[in-house]
Amino acid sequence: MELVIDQISKSYGQQWVLDSVSFTMGEGEIVALVGPNGSGKSTLIKTIATILDPTVGTITLDGKDIRGIDPIELAKRVGYVPQSFSYTLYSTVFETVLMGRRRYITWSVSDEELSRVQEALDSLEIGNLAGKFIDELSGGERQKVFIARALAQDPELFLFDEPTSALDVRYQIEVMETMHQITREQKSSMIVAVHDLNLAYRYADAVVVLNRGRMIAYGKPPDILTPDCISSVYGIDSFAIENEYGQFIVPFRARP
Repeated sequence: MELVIDQISKSYGQQWVLDSVSFTMGEGEIVALVGPNGSGKSTLIKTIATILDPTVGTITLDGKDIRGIDPIELAKRVGYVPQSFSYTLYSTVFETVLMGRRRYITWSVSDEELSRVQEALDSLEIGNLAGKFIDELSGGERQKVFIARALAQDPELFLFDEPTSALDVRYQIEVMETMHQITREQKSSMIVAVHDLNLAYRYADAVVVLNRGRMIAYGKPPDILTPDCISSVYGIDSFAIENEYGQFIVPFRARP
């Protein structure tokens, strides 16, 4: 799989929320989108998911304009998890995750489809919630259900818009570990918008830094997430530490 983002810009009236963003990613890669609130992360993900049309620029998947790919085929190849979810109150967790397989189901649900759903639930350790209704869950549990729905879809490309925002620290790490493992085992790719720079640093192969709609930097996390870059984009001072568990970013002061 090759995804090419070529000079993508998006405007609402006179306001440009994305301005000439370009990068390329291949099979098995994880690309993290980072930047302050309002930097364009969600808009970029929605544009790649074809929820929004770019004002300028093209997005191609394996050489084909993504907007020209048949919607059913695209839904098999690209799995999207938004920041907020629409759901039916009286759907169970199992039924909700099963919806991730709807493009593969014809007249009846096969044992294979049921097995894929159970695997997705188990991978996020929420198999015990299968019979619960969605409105009975906490915000964090619901978020894991919709991530499981994307996993059940078995796409080539995952698009995650802040998938860990409603999760506590333990579950943030567990979800990112799971997604990292899945991309490696299945050779799928992932674009994920995150606020936690350390999650991006640890799990991403490449980082896209956005600020006010513009791409400030793109490359490997150690090369890009430097104190100078973080200072210029976020307005904070930080330093990096390294120990036996890896390298970490420590923000310590907001600049006046």
